[in-house]
Amino acid sequence: MLLIEFILLVLAVFVAFVRPTVCSQYFERLERGFPRLAEKRRLSVAVVGFAALFLRIVLLPILHVPEPIVHDEFGYLLIANTFSHGRVTNPTHPMWVHFETFSVIQKPTYQCYTPAAQGLILAAGQTIMGHLFWGVWLSVGLMCSAICWMLQGWLPAGWALLGGFLSVLRFGVLGYWANSYWGGAAGAIGGALVMGALPRIIRFLHPRHAIAMGVGLTILANSRPYEGFVCSLPVGIALLMWLSCKSGPPLRDKLLRTILPLCLVLTVGCAMTGYYFWRVTGSPFHTPYQIERNTYAFAPLMIWQPLPSQPVHRHPVIERMYQDEVGAYWFARSGFGFGFNLLRRCLAIWKFFLGPALTLPMLMLLAILPYGLSWKQVSPSTRLLLVIAGSVLAGLSLELSLFSPHYAAPLTCVILALVLKSMRRLRSWQWRGTPTGLFLARAVPTICVLLFVLRVFAVPLHIPLPQSHVPAWDQRGPNSFGRAATQFQLEQLPGDQLVIVRYRPNHNAFAEWVYNDAEIDDSKVVWARDMDPEKNEELIQYFKDRNVWLLEADEKPPRLVQYAGTATTKE
Repeated sequence: MLLIEFILLVLAVFVAFVRPTVCSQYFERLERGFPRLAEKRRLSVAVVGFAALFLRIVLLPILHVPEPIVHDEFGYLLIANTFSHGRVTNPTHPMWVHFETFSVIQKPTYQCYTPAAQGLILAAGQTIMGHLFWGVWLSVGLMCSAICWMLQGWLPAGWALLGGFLSVLRFGVLGYWANSYWGGAAGAIGGALVMGALPRIIRFLHPRHAIAMGVGLTILANSRPYEGFVCSLPVGIALLMWLSCKSGPPLRDKLLRTILPLCLVLTVGCAMTGYYFWRVTGSPFHTPYQIERNTYAFAPLMIWQPLPSQPVHRHPVIERMYQDEVGAYWFARSGFGFGFNLLRRCLAIWKFFLGPALTLPMLMLLAILPYGLSWKQVSPSTRLLLVIAGSVLAGLSLELSLFSPHYAAPLTCVILALVLKSMRRLRSWQWRGTPTGLFLARAVPTICVLLFVLRVFAVPLHIPLPQSHVPAWDQRGPNSFGRAATQFQLEQLPGDQLVIVRYRPNHNAFAEWVYNDAEIDDSKVVWARDMDPEKNEELIQYFKDRNVWLLEADEKPPRLVQYAGTATTKE
């Protein structure tokens, strides 16, 4: 798909310089109806969100309801399952040492270590529509609507509507944000609300825009707290500069109509977040993530932090996973390692958020800008967007964790805004009196539509899709390692089941089987780690009324057999 995108891009550039008027009459017809819809701003926002929801529903026969595979997905499922039971967290299980796993803390309570926003989204899908996936479905629709709304604050209405549809094509249907339980949409929604509220606050001075910003900041704090902070920092500085500016409305009006409602929303958001932390960790100032790092991690989160004291691990597969962080820590602190990681993260952001098609307008803009253009000649809005993007990239470069594109989710609307500003400038550019720039600006969304259609029919058309742990719209996700199928098989058996999972020393830690629901004792199937015979017997005695199985997880295929010394009921 990436190769096809490059070929289409080269073809478009060639045609733009050779015959830029080709198909102009068809483009003009399509563009006539666009402004009429774009002028109805609220309707435009709704149409963009509905388009994402509709396309995902239509593609269900091809893109099935996803199966959880990645560690964090199971963690988010635990949050959702906990909330669906009407609880904030769960008591530590008496046999908790058998259930230790990635992305989950066992003490002081049993809960996922991540912020709560994605779990709330999944719980809403479970409660309202009967399945966790529908929470993902609703969130990507809201994300695309929020991005369109944000763009309306920075660009003319027609360009904002175009950006909304581009977000549908690139993020709202085919990417892993819409096809996993891993998240991404929550951070993008939070970023769009914050960025979209800023110009409206300055322009209109209405409390509802301050409330929107407060809601966005609260969502960021509960989805991507660190990345949300570095993304919002330039916004806060811009707000302070606006407050200190003597022109415009009086300071009293600014404080009463914007800062006061913003602070009220943030106070409520901080109270709710602190309550969640208190229930999970015992302190409103101590996050579940800190508990997880203090309990299991061999390396810190940021490159400037020293190595912590080595924790005690009870399971080799978990210990090996965290020990690998030490090598990554020392590599990242070297000059070469820091540069390499930054380059790799920039490439991942480029691949996921831009690709060749959305890069073209910015590259062409750099080529056509006048020589010697200074920073001061760039428009203030574009400067602020560039500063925000640079702030996030700088913040991401200081993290030690393995990078995934949803870490940069708050930046989604900013990237699209920069692309659209480039397209808008490019559209008026002419080469030797011909509308070369106009054709290129039209070619970008056209290529995105063609690629979307090709990706949908990639399998029947035998177009190879690369496999990725964090797939973009033009990739396929990691293969299932069989947990969901085994879970379904066990749920069909009479009685309750206990599965003791045994790994080989060279087990792939990303193929993790040991995850359980919030109500472990009431679960049809309980997953536990294989320990020494004495501890296994202790576990079996606790679950004495269950059928006991041993799963040899690294056999090909995984082998499920009756645990030695137990009488297991079979169909």
